[in-house]
Amino acid sequence: MPFRRAFYYAGIAASVLLSGTAAKAAESLPLAAPSDHQTGVDLIARGKYLAIASDCAACHTDPDSKKVFAGGYAIHSPMGIIYSSNITPSKQFGIGNYTEEQFSRAVRDGVRGDGSYLYPAMPYPSYAGLTDADIHALYAYFMHEVKPVDEQPQQTALNFPFNMRFSMAGWNLLFLHNKPFKPQEDHDATWNRGKYLVDTVEHCSECHTPRNALMALQGGDALYSGAMLGSWHAPNLTSDPVSGLGSWSDKDLAQYLQSGHVDGKAQAAGPMAEAVTNSLQYLHDDDIKAIIAYLRTLPPVRDPSQTKAAADFGTVSNTDTATRGIHPISKFLSADASGQTLYDAACSSCHQPDGKGTQDGFYPSLVHNTTLGGSSPDNLVSAILFGVQRTVNGKSVLMPAFGPYSDVQALTDKQVATLSNYLLKQYGNPQLSVTEEDVKTIRQGGATPLIAKIAAPASLGAGLIVLILVVLLVVWRLRRKRR
Repeated sequence: MPFRRAFYYAGIAASVLLSGTAAKAAESLPLAAPSDHQTGVDLIARGKYLAIASDCAACHTDPDSKKVFAGGYAIHSPMGIIYSSNITPSKQFGIGNYTEEQFSRAVRDGVRGDGSYLYPAMPYPSYAGLTDADIHALYAYFMHEVKPVDEQPQQTALNFPFNMRFSMAGWNLLFLHNKPFKPQEDHDATWNRGKYLVDTVEHCSECHTPRNALMALQGGDALYSGAMLGSWHAPNLTSDPVSGLGSWSDKDLAQYLQSGHVDGKAQAAGPMAEAVTNSLQYLHDDDIKAIIAYLRTLPPVRDPSQTKAAADFGTVSNTDTATRGIHPISKFLSADASGQTLYDAACSSCHQPDGKGTQDGFYPSLVHNTTLGGSSPDNLVSAILFGVQRTVNGKSVLMPAFGPYSDVQALTDKQVATLSNYLLKQYGNPQLSVTEEDVKTIRQGGATPLIAKIAAPASLGAGLIVLILVVLLVVWRLRRKRR
């Protein structure tokens, strides 16, 4: 598949890997954001803006059918496939019969109108912070402007024990702590707006914060310190100048959020490319400024393995001229092709023989590129396997995938590892390295969480282990509350 977006869900504390092509869905979505004035004076316009900021369409629109908010989007998880629900105002198959209270419970508490529990593939632990006024606006938008689609999407049917939705009640008791957002009086309105957008509406922590053994977000120093998302790595967003965003200017951050591209620093791919395509590029300028103001105040978290900022790595090098044009295509396809040969055949026509990319920045430089200079090579490998796709202001940015569904050339795990190591040594962080096994793991969607390994066999014994663990944690939580 072109690339993977990862959301996490904790249906009995397991993770969800969402895969798909956001760019295809975006082509059919009514994503023109209302103006500041419309958002401020019109309830439905405000709800539409919130739906865009919350990235609802990315999950609830199947890119194959292109029926907006009609559900049926396949979310591939280690426990099976979860299909997103129809959230159009269809009275038979959607939420057309929901009261505003039922709508609120679904969005903020993860409980459907019929009383059954949702899997938090939809990040309701973050949406729990939505204010009553914004829930009212969202409800008005979905009920009065969204077109009803009278079709039932494919239903989720996970194997035991993950098919027991009621078990989510225990997980919610343990980890669903958020309440509707209230401004902090010791900060100004801009900072509070930024906190609300980052923590709740854009639900950034769902990707950028590591998780515990039961796949709940860690707190404390781990908040926004970066996390693995299946095949991709969501970077550190804290104010640390080496591991985080402390060395980025406000202009850099604004440009990245709105376009996914900053010369000499980074290019959005994978989940972040989808966020830019479907949501961030449509935010009003004041909201972008508010997000930056809040990010600036996140306590710095330093990765001890990093000695300098990811964008500071790399030097221009033009060694592939020694091999350019001298090898036949059979040499490129051979299992023992060198990294230099692979780069010459697969990469240099766009990124140029010296790795500097094109002068206009359309094909980015590999030098001073966070994908090659960070503390993990995973995003480099994922970009090679799954490609890069994002659409900004109607213009598409595309790097072809070299994975199994490649339209140009499928590379083996060994070839991807060889190419990655060449790129890291030539243009990035030479301390990093990639093995064939690393590529295999990333190709398959990343490392399997422990809880998924425990419950992998659809057996009574595995299910009981998970249930006992959840019950014990719920009992512990209840006793702690009583004390």
